[in-house]
Amino acid sequence: MNFRKVGILPREEVQAHAVQEAQNLFAQRQIEALRLDAGGQPPADLDLVMAMGGDGTVLKALDLFPGCPVLAINFGTVGFLTAGDRRDLEQIITFLLEGRFFISERLVLHCRYPGGEARAINEVIVRTSNRLIFTDVYVDDTKIRTIQGDGVVVGTPTGSTAFLLAAGAPIVMPDVRCIILDGINEYNFTSRSLILTPESRIRLYISPQTRDPYVYLTVDGRQLGPMSPRQEVHICRSEQSARLIYFHSDYFFHNLSSKLSW
Repeated sequence: MNFRKVGILPREEVQAHAVQEAQNLFAQRQIEALRLDAGGQPPADLDLVMAMGGDGTVLKALDLFPGCPVLAINFGTVGFLTAGDRRDLEQIITFLLEGRFFISERLVLHCRYPGGEARAINEVIVRTSNRLIFTDVYVDDTKIRTIQGDGVVVGTPTGSTAFLLAAGAPIVMPDVRCIILDGINEYNFTSRSLILTPESRIRLYISPQTRDPYVYLTVDGRQLGPMSPRQEVHICRSEQSARLIYFHSDYFFHNLSSKLSW
């Protein structure tokens, strides 16, 4: 890849000198590096986005710049999606510009709901605040079951190490193309996660049996609701994937060990 213009998206807590250091390292190679404002109008001609933060910053970068490769540097706590640590910034940029990297293409979900549409890198969650929710689950227009519990989560392999991990779903390698469906604290001890093909079309219908009038739709940690009983959410694979840059082929298992104490 020929990098001419790079965008740097830092989390709020990242100090200005860290961003300036990255800009200087790129400038030494005659590459323009712009600091990006998450609330501003994103440039359309970026060759790369460098996310400086934790996984939340990475998700924000992938959402703001769909299709653009994202290089994530850990300035957070866990940083499971990141490719390296802040102390290795100069080496990371050197590897990048020497072409010693590869791009991990990640499956992304497209979510359509009464209030609009959204992309999900990790997961889509439907839940109530404090009462049971009854959700009729359809796959390719066939009703497969009704989930009774705190909610339902539909996620990606990338999201299998996020909310789905806490829900007890399996860890899935990011290269696997699949969609994961799971209930949240189901009122059914025989319930299990369901692995679906990437072509599956999922519909979550909030049953009138749901007594709580307020149902919340959350996509990658962003609350997009509220919703109400008798409304539904449609989820399918997005045409556009998420693109993350890494430098070592064993990065996934390395991160499982170093970030999640596996």
